[in-house]
Parts: sequence; C-alpha cells; structure tokens
Amino acid sequence: AIAGGGGLITVPALLLAGVPPVSAIATNKLQGTFGVASSTLTFWRAGRLEAALVLPLFGAAFGGGILGALIAHLAPTALLKLAIPFILIAIAIYVLMSPKLGDQDARPRMGLVPFALSFGVGIATYDGLFGPGAGTFYLLGLILACGFGMMRAIAHTKLMNLASNLGALIFFALAGHILVPLGLAMGAASAAGAYVGARTTLRFGGALVRPLVVVVSIAMAL
Repeated sequence: AIAGGGGLITVPALLLAGVPPVSAIATNKLQGTFGVASSTLTFWRAGRLEAALVLPLFGAAFGGGILGALIAHLAPTALLKLAIPFILIAIAIYVLMSPKLGDQDARPRMGLVPFALSFGVGIATYDGLFGPGAGTFYLLGLILACGFGMMRAIAHTKLMNLASNLGALIFFALAGHILVPLGLAMGAASAAGAYVGARTTLRFGGALVRPLVVVVSIAMAL
C-alpha cells in the first residue's frame, strides 16, 4: 500500500509453492483485490480521491485488466520476468536521483483522458497479464505524465490498481483459474496490511514513500 511491489513477493511465493503459473497470477489477483480495495477505501474516506478522476481512471484500468487476463495464456511471461528487475532498478535510480519527485503538483505533460487511454490501459493490461510492479508503474506514470503530487498519485494509483485487479479477477474467475480458499486466506492478510500501509502513508506522506519505493524496487529486483 505504501510503495507497491507486493505482487513481486506473492507471485513468486505461489510459484515456489507449486501453483501453476496462470493459477498463481489468478489467485494473486484475488488476494491483491482485497488489499488494494482496503487501501482505496481508506484514501476515499480521507477525501484523497477526486470524483472527477474516478470514472476515466477506473474505466481505463478495468478494461485493461480484462484485456491482460484474456491474453495471459499467450504472453511470453518468461520475457516479462526477465525485464521486470531491470525496469525496477531503473525506477529506483530515477527516484533516488529526484529527491523532490512528487513534492507538489506540477504542470501535466499530457491530459487525463490521453493518459488513461495510453498509460492507463497499457499498465492495466500488463497488470492483468502478469502484474508484479504495476502499482509502482501507475505511481510513476501519474507523477511524471499527469503532474500529480506524491499523495495525490498514491491515492489514485490504488484506485487504478483496484480497477485492473477487478477486471482480471472477473475473467480468471469465469475461466476457473483461481484457487479460492488460498486466495481468500491471503486476501484477509492483504487487507489488514493494506489498511496499515494506507494509514501510515496518510500520516507520513512522501517522506516515507520515496525511500521505500527505492528500497522495495531494488530488493524485489534482486
């Protein structure tokens, strides 16, 4: 809930436990939906989600999540696994070299609708297809493309993460790929952790998020 990267722990853990790849991704969507719903609700109650942004961001990410799940069985997931560590290291270096990243809202480089239809759908498709690191990608996209400040970006990242998770979850559920008891057990723990993480973010803000993005990105890449 603070820095993203949860799927980079849970998906490999499921694979190491002997869960088939598609079932691991599908079950991770079930547990992840509980966590991101918990943190999204926390930010909503705190007044951090802007009503005018909810529909375009949620709609684009929801559609992308369904698209990603639809093509999951065709995707070269081995190539994705190889690429993700390098992407995460690049993100860590960028955040480390930008100490004022997201300190306040900046002039946007692109409008909200073009962002939603390009980066929003693209990241959401990746989230439905594979997933780990998607939250970090949403966060950086909202800051760099839309000029959001750190807290504003975190809140709306959770909204988009929830949407793409739900889109993929619906497809995977209909296809029968989800290990429901395991996903529900993981989901309960995920919701509890996400609530604590969201409350902590609201209290400490960007001063906590930036170093954690760096640490989490490097640790997960390793």
